[in-house]
Amino acid sequence: MNQSILEVTNLGVKFGNVEAIKNISFNVPDGSIISLIGCNGAGKTTTLRSISGAVNRTGEIKFKGESISNLKPYQVAGKGIVHCPEGRGIFPNLTVLENLKLGTMTGHVAEEHFEKNLEECFQLFPRLHERVRQLAGTLSGGEQQMLAIARALIGEPKVLLLDEPSLGLAPQIVKLIFEIIVRINKEKKVTVLLVEQNAKQALKISDFAYVLEVGSISLSGPGKELLVNDSVRKIYLGEH
Repeated sequence: MNQSILEVTNLGVKFGNVEAIKNISFNVPDGSIISLIGCNGAGKTTTLRSISGAVNRTGEIKFKGESISNLKPYQVAGKGIVHCPEGRGIFPNLTVLENLKLGTMTGHVAEEHFEKNLEECFQLFPRLHERVRQLAGTLSGGEQQMLAIARALIGEPKVLLLDEPSLGLAPQIVKLIFEIIVRINKEKKVTVLLVEQNAKQALKISDFAYVLEVGSISLSGPGKELLVNDSVRKIYLGEH
């Protein structure tokens, strides 16, 4: 695998007396797709929010060898780590185009790049092109998820943090979203750290994956190996 672009060491998060993340460590190699899978409450979303600076945490997070542990969320985004949150976080009363323009607010995207980035997003998401003047709140769930990912891409991420991109979507749209994630990784050379409850789909496209259980990493390995792991198949894939 390539050299790590993101290194997480002894990450810990507490909410009051509750230890949500218990000193976990993992690396994200440059150019890879890495997944965090696990049940509800395992700490997957908290891990992503820790990396993007949205929650207080202990331990160290390095991006390209440089510590980002003390940076605020907008500074982390400015480095090129862009978070696409669970629940999409789009602005329903703004148009598709207005939502996409907000993607330039990471601070490191030149305005003259916006049109080029927009065109590339429309190639990935033709439906958004068709609905560019439409209010985001009138889009289907799948289209809103496409908009959330496209907005993140406008910010020219080096690392894309994707939180539950398939949540609540119809199976055919889930398949399409995962195909697009692979294209983003391969064609746009964006490293992806993916949090997913759809473990089967996530493991299929992942170079490597970590299984989180109650704030700790219980298992890790290449995605294809975990797909056939008996414990993973039983607990996370619903197979016996």
